[in-house]
Amino acid sequence: MLDRLNAQAPDALLALIKMHAADERADKIDLGVGVYRTDSGDTPVFRAVKAAERVLVDRQDSKSYLGPEGDGEFVRALMPYIFGRDDTTLLSRIEGMQTPGGTGAVRLAVSLAKQAGVRRIHLGVPSWPNHAQILKDVGVEIAEFDHANADGTANVEAALDAIRNAGEGEAILLHGCCHNPTGIDYSAEQWSALADALSAGTVLPILDIAYQGLGHGMEEDVAGVRTVLAAVPEALIAYSCDKNFGLYRDRVGAFYMMAKDASQLAAIGSNANSLARANWSMPPDHGGAAVRIILTDDAMTSLWHEELDDMRERMRGVRRKLAAAGNRAPGLNLEALENQNGLFAILPLSKEQIVKLREDHGIYMAGSGRINVAGLHSGNIEKFIEALAEVA
Repeated sequence: MLDRLNAQAPDALLALIKMHAADERADKIDLGVGVYRTDSGDTPVFRAVKAAERVLVDRQDSKSYLGPEGDGEFVRALMPYIFGRDDTTLLSRIEGMQTPGGTGAVRLAVSLAKQAGVRRIHLGVPSWPNHAQILKDVGVEIAEFDHANADGTANVEAALDAIRNAGEGEAILLHGCCHNPTGIDYSAEQWSALADALSAGTVLPILDIAYQGLGHGMEEDVAGVRTVLAAVPEALIAYSCDKNFGLYRDRVGAFYMMAKDASQLAAIGSNANSLARANWSMPPDHGGAAVRIILTDDAMTSLWHEELDDMRERMRGVRRKLAAAGNRAPGLNLEALENQNGLFAILPLSKEQIVKLREDHGIYMAGSGRINVAGLHSGNIEKFIEALAEVA
């Protein structure tokens, strides 16, 4: 039977990683892999995480199963950062569970939405490639709309049209902040317009928060999400700790359900638990436990904020330098990068220019022109800007 399977197309990013690894040039630049890097080009373990792991080593007394809902204290410790601390009525309508990374949370959100009757999900494109893969695998219809305008701003009218024209059994998947892959986020006014449209219709919002703290700050980066949640009766929220805690390989995520009424949460949660049990049975413990320890210890929390602030400011500095260097690459308008957020940006490059950058300069990026902003640092950014000027 297995011989009936056809080979799948290779993942483009994995192919790029292999090409970069095989390149013997000492000054090659990797802008493809989506992980944070310091100005030295490293992806370190957070000092706050190291401190929490030392506590785990000293105090953890069991490796028994967590259950499909995971570490409840971890899930609750995140909630004030995502939803705020003041609206107790809103918080009483929200329940959550731990997942294997943000990917697991998105998968659970889509599966639960389908189980609740959602048959079509509106998705702004370009989007994180795994969004479409998850939607297809779960078996819901994808309705695409354009996320970005040519000038590097968000095409909110396309999202509003999708919401206004949708009917029963439809949802919309929105990035909470630091849009992957464009870096283009909605403004506060645009989030308000989206919230108004959602409150007037029947579309279920699915909110994917994968980069909180990497845009403008922990509070600022979820302001739009909170605007939506204050306006709608119900929502599903996927959250990742992989980036803002640097826990990529530990797969740390959370999934939250907001119900119309608190009395409905038990039934909704039971369905989510059933789906989680069938998908991964139990989430991994270590990373979530480390986050819980950090968020319940004032000194560790403060250290984590310091590290997150440093990450954010470094990436904003790279964006400013690229935007200012646009005049050295005639034909490439890079000014919009300064006002975009997070790890990623899409440069206005042709496929031929991208190939030339790779072959002539050892600069590796996705075929779409998407770059990991954090892949640039003081040791390679000048080379990158000069290479852009040469191919422009």
